Amino acid sequence: MIEDNTGRQGGRHEVVTLCGSTRFKDDFQKAQESLTLAGKLVISLGFFEHAEGKTISPETEALLAEIHRQRIDMSDSIFVINRDDYIGKSTASEIEYARAAGKTVKFMFPHDDQNQTGDLHK
Repeated sequence: MIEDNTGRQGGRHEVVTLCGSTRFKDDFQKAQESLTLAGKLVISLGFFEHAEGKTISPETEALLAEIHRQRIDMSDSIFVINRDDYIGKSTASEIEYARAAGKTVKFMFPHDDQNQTGDLHK
């Protein structure tokens, strides 16, 4: 998935935030491992409500979205977990947020723009 390299940018390790549906917990773990071994500093999610079958309130959902935007702000790039070419509304807004902030956006799997939510080529 990820080339084996030092992961360094300007003398420091690249910081990457993982984005995607919380239903893909196993893919988040695989990406975190692969990117870490490639020399990246990886920021992931701390809560996988869909994978764990938990329901959250709208207030908690807003809090988690705010926290995730801060993760993106701290990062050099984002790495999108897009299993089965799935990119939901929240992930599409994270991609748009990252691109607007000048962050690099990479995907775990090849993706088909016709099946995605949002304009991913800004």
